[in-house]
Amino acid sequence: MSETWIILGATSSMARVFIRELAGRGDALLLAGRNMDDLKSLAQDCRLRGAAQAEAVGFDARKPGGFAALLKTAQEAPGVLNAAVFVGSMPDQAEIDADPSLVDGTVTDSFTGPARFLQMLAPELETRGKGTIVGVGSVAGDRGRLANYVYGAAKAGLATYLSGLRNRLGRSGVHVMTVKPGPVDTAMTWGLGPQPFMTTPEAVARDILKGIRKKRNVLYTAGIYRIVMLVIRLIPEPVFKKLSI
Repeated sequence: MSETWIILGATSSMARVFIRELAGRGDALLLAGRNMDDLKSLAQDCRLRGAAQAEAVGFDARKPGGFAALLKTAQEAPGVLNAAVFVGSMPDQAEIDADPSLVDGTVTDSFTGPARFLQMLAPELETRGKGTIVGVGSVAGDRGRLANYVYGAAKAGLATYLSGLRNRLGRSGVHVMTVKPGPVDTAMTWGLGPQPFMTTPEAVARDILKGIRKKRNVLYTAGIYRIVMLVIRLIPEPVFKKLSI
């Protein structure tokens, strides 16, 4: 049966690698984002790689008025309909401290914008009775840390939302997987200096595809971060608030 993937934030480094894998196996792709020129070039590359269809579609998490057009295009796709969320922004915490208005954009990009679109998409997936949603969050959402607590709060919100959505859509045969990458070698992390257990977009994409096949609910990538974050979550609050992490 044919599969169509909606990719929110399709021009991100992790999304590009994931998309290439989908194109290579012949899936249809709705590539959604803000940079239409980049999206159109990406769509052409996907068609050359074997995608059944690849279309660039405008999507801005901060402009929900445009969500309906993307939803309509998705509803017209035959077969299995899937969605993957790679949208997010992570201003430096010091920037947010200096300009608290940046909180709004961070939360909208990383949580409420994608969640609003998925909420609109959910009835369509329930009707079809199959499909997959992949939501890319972050280990930063597992506990509020001094270095990035606004971004972490947004990703924590996304993780909780996906947990509830998984509970809802699982009753209709739709799989929802929450992905929690640790540091990934992308533009978002280049200014952070050396990071422990740094992984690559290619490794994250492989893990996501494997997680989909295995119907994983929550996926840490790299896998060692499941242990790392368990330890961090278990640190008592009086101790944790004295740490510089």
